[in-house]
Amino acid sequence: MFVRSIALALVFLVGWVVFARPSSGSPPSGSYVVRPHDTLWSIASRYYGGDPREGVWKISERNHLSGTVIRVGERLVMP
Repeated sequence: MFVRSIALALVFLVGWVVFARPSSGSPPSGSYVVRPHDTLWSIASRYYGGDPREGVWKISERNHLSGTVIRVGERLVMP
């Protein structure tokens, strides 16, 4: 009986490892069109809770920005 319990637990564990998917806990990425008076800071404040510095960095890295200048009408990919 003990061997069957171990075998069943092992089958369950292997199934869980195979079918489990990681969850980042964040919404899927989308895009954002820059409007007048937008800054990376204001966009990050809207989309990321707490301190927006990490959001500014993520947006900048995702869009390969060399600085903090964004232009009206520019489409940013949101991480």
